[in-house]
Amino acid sequence: MTFQDSLTSIAAARIAVTALLEGGVRHAVVAPGSRSAPMAYALAEAEAAGRLRLHVRIDERDAGFTALGLALSSEAPVAVLTTSGTAVGNLLPSVMEANHSAVPIIVISADRPEELHGTGANQTTIQLDLFGDHVRFAVDVAAGENPQKAVATALYAATGALEDTPPGPVQVNLAFRDPLVPETGDALPDTQGHGVFHYDAGPQALDLPAASSELPERRTVVLAGHDAGPVAEAFARAHGLPLLAEPSSNARFGPNAVGPYRVLLEHFGPGTPAPIERVVLFGRATLSRPVASLLARESVESAIYQPVPVAWYEPGRRRETPIETLPELAVFAGRGSAEWLDSWLLAAAAAQHALDGVLSGEGLANGPAVGATVWEHARGQLVLGSSNGIRDVDLAGQPHHEPIATVYANRGLAGIDGTIATATGIALGGGRETTVLLGDVTFLHDAGGLLLGHGEPVPDLRIVVLNDSGGAIFSLLEHGAVEDTGAYGTAVERLFGTPHSVDIAALAAAYGVGHQAVSTTAELAAALKAPLKGRTIVEVRVDRAGLRALHARIKEAINSAVGQVLTAG
Repeated sequence: MTFQDSLTSIAAARIAVTALLEGGVRHAVVAPGSRSAPMAYALAEAEAAGRLRLHVRIDERDAGFTALGLALSSEAPVAVLTTSGTAVGNLLPSVMEANHSAVPIIVISADRPEELHGTGANQTTIQLDLFGDHVRFAVDVAAGENPQKAVATALYAATGALEDTPPGPVQVNLAFRDPLVPETGDALPDTQGHGVFHYDAGPQALDLPAASSELPERRTVVLAGHDAGPVAEAFARAHGLPLLAEPSSNARFGPNAVGPYRVLLEHFGPGTPAPIERVVLFGRATLSRPVASLLARESVESAIYQPVPVAWYEPGRRRETPIETLPELAVFAGRGSAEWLDSWLLAAAAAQHALDGVLSGEGLANGPAVGATVWEHARGQLVLGSSNGIRDVDLAGQPHHEPIATVYANRGLAGIDGTIATATGIALGGGRETTVLLGDVTFLHDAGGLLLGHGEPVPDLRIVVLNDSGGAIFSLLEHGAVEDTGAYGTAVERLFGTPHSVDIAALAAAYGVGHQAVSTTAELAAALKAPLKGRTIVEVRVDRAGLRALHARIKEAINSAVGQVLTAG
């Protein structure tokens, strides 16, 4: 085929956009660039026709995480478009997260035509397979070729239609040759408005049949990790088993849910009167070392409910036995005796009371108190940033009687990258009020995510920033003990605490985002209850100097209270 009888760039782009629409794409994130212009024009035409919604971001890294958030809350594949060169590489963090969390992002990377490669042409490099094993499928479409089949195959792979392959990101590398603009006489179609592409009524509880009385009684616990879903709660309730649910499991509710479970595990460990015998795992548990130790314990049999392929581990690399159906899982789990469940619920009540007592005596806000308050009052959609925020909720967030908010977190690789952009995408894709809880370092890492161009859709997003002027999580790890010795002087604080004095109010003003500073949980609760329209930052100023000691007091109070309850029982 000669240049003369091949497709023009704008014609090829329109074919690609049609294939995206036919594959279920209803949101596309565009980072501006010249080589990607044919796709940008074709996407603008589709938006004007009311067939999808465009979101423009000047930073490709934030474009990728916005696409990630949109895909999470809309539960549909989302396209992200970049020009050639380093622009493509900036998508790598979001693609890595999407890989490990099985999120269908369609990377459309524009490229120079083949005749410019290897010549030193501007913004020209090897882009195919740039993401390596992090994508389910990658394809090169030469300039002038019909991209329909390539795009359709990419969508097929991204949405999990390939056998034994979970959903995930894909790359379609489209080369475009000049001219890169529409032909004379082309124009946007008459605007049709934007349809509601997704409506989420929120999380719903499930019901499963009660466990058969013929099943043996076992000291089993149900562990609901990230993305477990309401089925974990329903299974625990049906089988009379204690439910240990992480916040982003979307299963942390119901009569069997245990709040500060990670502090209770040692009370049901080896050498105790009633040690855990079996664990049933739903989703991916990532938040605490006590849970990791439980799953690694040779004396505890464990199984994982896995009805479909997952992206976060390789088959055969974990101890748990994969089980595909709930009836098989029921046989493994057995049913809990009334005494087994009661002992956990009594311990949970005592632990929650002790925890609340410690926090109420603190006066000013602190991490666990902020986590508990956000968990109590957030409605609609809740996004939990990595580091201490999600762990504070895991420790102190009291389980609800029924699901209140849909909870999201980037637990694929648990990085702090792009959290504001992810939350923005989640809010835009779900169309509901959204709250995100994150630390100041996570906030500053993605401050650029606050930038929305004029005319861009603005989400209803409340950004709660726990500002302790640095990274507090390391003080709760081994590094805190190193700092306590004084042997490394100020090195631990400098290397891990990363202290700063950024004026978050000024930063909010620069981006045109509302700001409110609070210092108590009562003030925070009032801010969380206030009507939300557009974006606002609620800055909770706390002191991290005493955080390690606070956690020690919490653990001591819980152990004392639980010890008394279990001894009396």
